[in-house]
Amino acid sequence: MSEHESESTSLPVVREPDMVRLAEELVTSASDRGIALTGEQGLLTQLTRQVLQAALDAEMSHHLGYDKHDRAGHGSGNSRNGSTPKTVTTEIGQVTVDVPRDRAGTFDPQIIPKYQRRLAGFDEAVISLYGKGVTTGDIADHLAEVYDTSVSRDLVSTVTAKVSTQMKEWAARPLDPVYPVIIIDAIVLKVREGTVANRPVYVAMGVNLDGFRDVLGMWVGPSGGEGAKQWITMLTDLKNRGILDACIVCCDGLKGLPEAINAVWPEAIVQTCVVHLVRNSLRYSSRQHWQKITAQLRGIYTASSIEAAQMEFDDFAAKWENKYPAMIKLWRNAWPEFVPFLDFPVEVRKIIYTTNAIESLNARFRAATRRRGHFPDEQSALKVLYLAIKHREVNRTNPTGQIAGWKNILNVLSMAYGDRLGLN
Repeated sequence: MSEHESESTSLPVVREPDMVRLAEELVTSASDRGIALTGEQGLLTQLTRQVLQAALDAEMSHHLGYDKHDRAGHGSGNSRNGSTPKTVTTEIGQVTVDVPRDRAGTFDPQIIPKYQRRLAGFDEAVISLYGKGVTTGDIADHLAEVYDTSVSRDLVSTVTAKVSTQMKEWAARPLDPVYPVIIIDAIVLKVREGTVANRPVYVAMGVNLDGFRDVLGMWVGPSGGEGAKQWITMLTDLKNRGILDACIVCCDGLKGLPEAINAVWPEAIVQTCVVHLVRNSLRYSSRQHWQKITAQLRGIYTASSIEAAQMEFDDFAAKWENKYPAMIKLWRNAWPEFVPFLDFPVEVRKIIYTTNAIESLNARFRAATRRRGHFPDEQSALKVLYLAIKHREVNRTNPTGQIAGWKNILNVLSMAYGDRLGLN
């Protein structure tokens, strides 16, 4: 037998605990003894209490440098000094532990920090529910039912207030000096301001020089409609946070917005958003015709030139104007702001008319807000939208992420906007 084999055979084999079998034994034992799984005296609650208590005791031993009842502590200058009961809210309900004290008063537990009454998992559960649009009252009722303990609306509001701090930091974060494309979209929510009113929330999504999409900011507009002051405030905020130039800004033809964009970024091309044009076209048409309409519209915005697009639009108008005159009028009115899009290379066009990112964001917003009749104030509305933006879903389109084939797109952009992009 070799020396290596001799050493390997002499080492003890450490087996990982069979967690499934252990759990089954615990549940079976609890069932045989009539112990509930949850609740104040339930199996999970008692296990959580024991784990937290053992962790606190271990923290104290580490702090003092010796274990409980160890003679090494005699004359050490500091020792245990009893404990104080403390009830904390966890993911499985309320648990009471005895927090150890030391005579010097220097023990600062990390498992359950001083003054903390809720463990992190509980707060995360509350914030997750809030981000899905569940009201504070419904969250309190849900937690009371699941955890078998009383949870007030004020406690839920206190937990979700932490989101406000994170949101303020996010809204003030520095941005890149140049964005090749910025898309401005809006969602209308019911917000109480004395009385409940429809309030637009404007959202700016940008694509940076590395090809990553990002939501740059959100602003709540007035209920009386948009105005130049609103646009200047919104765009100046983006400029103050670092955006010195934008090559293409896509928007929905909102009154006064193109002028405001050119005032803040004089060299920007204001482009009527193709996504919005298609979406607004469907508002004027019956669902049974949507497939045919979108197929013809695609022929317009993927045309190789302005002349080719005009021919496609003439065919489109001839087919649908008698049935949907408002839809055709929409395109005729938007045509002067739409045609600059046709001068862009195909690679750049795709950034603008590919709807995945913006539609994914809108779908999230709708899912998060549909449960609410209205929001009590602006901040409540913005918190829910912010959590929807930050949430990540596996195998789904997320608001942020890199655009496929970005290197090819960047090469095209550098030819058109090289000096402004600062790539040289």
